[in-house]
Amino acid sequence: MSQLISSLSATIADRKANPSPESYTARLIASGTGKIAQKVGEEAVEVVVAALEESDERLVSEMADLFYHSLVLLEQRGLSWPDVEAELARRFK
Repeated sequence: MSQLISSLSATIADRKANPSPESYTARLIASGTGKIAQKVGEEAVEVVVAALEESDERLVSEMADLFYHSLVLLEQRGLSWPDVEAELARRFK
């Protein structure tokens, strides 16, 4: 796992364990799995729109949003990026 992903995942886990009302991540986690999943869906649509109609910079920005919200969803479900990496490794031996 890259250092950036590891650091981001640790921050998300910390926001879950030590919520603060000022933290967007903590508020998102508190909103529940359904709301987080909805946000992931919205971000996925924005990635598609950006890929078809917008600049490369916008696509990268939307992809970052999708990745971040996906990490939050994994944390909410008690999973992590290494679980995804393990699945990818299994598929692409």
